[in-house]
Amino acid sequence: MSTPVRYLIVDDEAPGRDNLRLAMSAHPGWQLAGACASVAAARAMLAGVDVIFLDIQMPGESGLVLARELAGLAEPPLIVFVTAWSVHAVDAFDVHALDYLLKPVDDARLAQALARAASMLGHRQRAAYAAAVRDYTTATAGQFAQRISVRSVGRIEQIRVDEILWLEAAGNYVELRLAARTVLHRVPLSRLETLLDPAVFLRVHRSAIVRRDQVASLATRGDGSWQLLLRCGAVVAVSERYLVALRATIM
Repeated sequence: MSTPVRYLIVDDEAPGRDNLRLAMSAHPGWQLAGACASVAAARAMLAGVDVIFLDIQMPGESGLVLARELAGLAEPPLIVFVTAWSVHAVDAFDVHALDYLLKPVDDARLAQALARAASMLGHRQRAAYAAAVRDYTTATAGQFAQRISVRSVGRIEQIRVDEILWLEAAGNYVELRLAARTVLHRVPLSRLETLLDPAVFLRVHRSAIVRRDQVASLATRGDGSWQLLLRCGAVVAVSERYLVALRATIM
């Protein structure tokens, strides 16, 4: 990359700042714009910054406070969240197509995050990334998702939840079934379910969630298993454990 990517480190712990700065020295296309210990100090150092490595848990104002502020800008810097949380707790970042680093920072994972950030910058995806951050901070406030951010190569696509007819697990992915196409999102179905309004969506199988207003009819197959016909024409397998709730929707 001909023009260096300017980055800022925000971490209240000096070892964390030093370790990340040392790891970044192996990437000559990246230029340190500064390293600070608080959100207040970071606000004064944002000019010309392309990417922020932002610790979440800090005394005083947390990293999420700054993330919410930046997400309100038209062309904010990209945020790579840095956290000591367990792998299971960071599923939320994957759900919203946001990048993160676990402490202690792994060199290979850092290189992956840098490649993703550089690709996002090259595709002028700051605004899309900001929308993903807004969705993430909304979810942390306990609100149901209105959009789902899906990351592809160098891009983030915003899928409106009201466009989703049903969802199906497919290995490490979830297939978001829309009227005219299917979008693959690399996230566990169980994690995505927590973001969907249960008044609108209903789990009918360990691998399927449907929109309640898509439910047309329920029938048994020759082998005694159940299947659900949706108004869009799709046929979805049904588990017995979900039959009671499903029948209440149909009646």
